[in-house]
Amino acid sequence: MRISFIGGGNMASALIGGLLTRGARASDISVVELQEAGRERLAHEFGVRAIAALDATAAACDLLVLSVKPQQMREVCAGIAPHMDRQTVLSIAAGLRAADIGRWLGGHARMVRAMPNTPALIGKGVTGLYADASVGAAERAQAESVLSAVGQVVWVDDEKLIDAVTAVSGSGPAYVFYFIEAMMRGGEALGLSADQARELAIATFTGASALAAQSPESPATLRERVTSKGGTTEAALHSMNADAVSDAIVRALAAAAARGAELGDQLGAA
Repeated sequence: MRISFIGGGNMASALIGGLLTRGARASDISVVELQEAGRERLAHEFGVRAIAALDATAAACDLLVLSVKPQQMREVCAGIAPHMDRQTVLSIAAGLRAADIGRWLGGHARMVRAMPNTPALIGKGVTGLYADASVGAAERAQAESVLSAVGQVVWVDDEKLIDAVTAVSGSGPAYVFYFIEAMMRGGEALGLSADQARELAIATFTGASALAAQSPESPATLRERVTSKGGTTEAALHSMNADAVSDAIVRALAAAAARGAELGDQLGAA
């Protein structure tokens, strides 16, 4: 599979590194990157073809990955629209809808949208994927192979659900970091050093997440197993329930999804 990336930033670099680790050939990958320092880094680190503008070789790809900032997408698409033919286009830009990107590409179909998250930078990501009706099984498999190189993938059959994916997993790492910060602050308030509180909080999240992933039991059941009647965990959970922490998290995800839809309207206008 010949792959061309438009934009060579952190997420594109993570995807390229993951693909090469899985056996892709560097000679099959082109990256369009405006910054000379970025091109030099990509060529040196990965051995891929790094160029300043889309050329015939890069355009003759099977999969074109759009990995530029959403605010730059319309201008970028205008520049590459004349080169579009039968490529499958994979966008990892947040908020932008497939129809709008396709319109900016001169009416191009065969669009796949992806919402990865930052743990992809260490190969531990999870990505939501949506493909429009013009994308066949083989093209879906190509798009999936790129994102699965940096973690898990979850397909959705309605593009509107990408906003939900954004709310749960796209923005989700920030929620986890927020909770870790709070646990660290609480640990320090109870007398632990900053280093001790950090190590305990992060290791607890790592271990609990791994247990939830490997256990056949639901997170609710796992929580109940830790919660002894009249014990310390029950006291903590009673406090959280009194503060409606669970409901606050649900409302936060709804706010994130609503903002995602709003950004899609704003960025896709005109």
